[in-house]
Amino acid sequence: MDREEIERLIARVALKDRAAFEELYDRVSAKLFGVCLRVLNKRAAAEDAMQDTFVKIWNNADRYQTNGLSPMTWLITIARNTSIDRLRARKKAHQDIDTPGLELVAPGPSPEQSAIAASEASKLTGCLDALEADRGAAIRGAYLDGDSYADLAERFNVPLNTMRTWLRRGLIALRECMSQ
Repeated sequence: MDREEIERLIARVALKDRAAFEELYDRVSAKLFGVCLRVLNKRAAAEDAMQDTFVKIWNNADRYQTNGLSPMTWLITIARNTSIDRLRARKKAHQDIDTPGLELVAPGPSPEQSAIAASEASKLTGCLDALEADRGAAIRGAYLDGDSYADLAERFNVPLNTMRTWLRRGLIALRECMSQ
């Protein structure tokens, strides 16, 4: 295909002539695909780059200027630059994944954290059971069930200040037991 024919097709594509675009595609796509494939080394990536290349040709055909140089140079430059952009994007995506310190972490505690939490919960249960029964029940009611001090004082039939003392002393005993 000669230079004048390609220039004529590009000029018609600039006018949004679909038939000219189809003819241009038929005439130059093999050459442009070769350029894309040479840069990207993967057929699927080259096909995607080819599609982007022809979208750019369709959208920018009015920018082509006849200057005595081969119009294939303009088309190849678009294909090559599109492919290089895709290659850079692909490398950037791989760098983001391979970046040290960037880890894929499942939500929730790790197995180690779960084991430690289970051990601590078991120890806390043992310490609560070591308290006097009514003191342990009051602490469970206040801190695990969310009961108010007044409700607990009424349930255990003790004055409010006595309940506060039970809870304070119970927490001190729990802290000592947990630290052992």
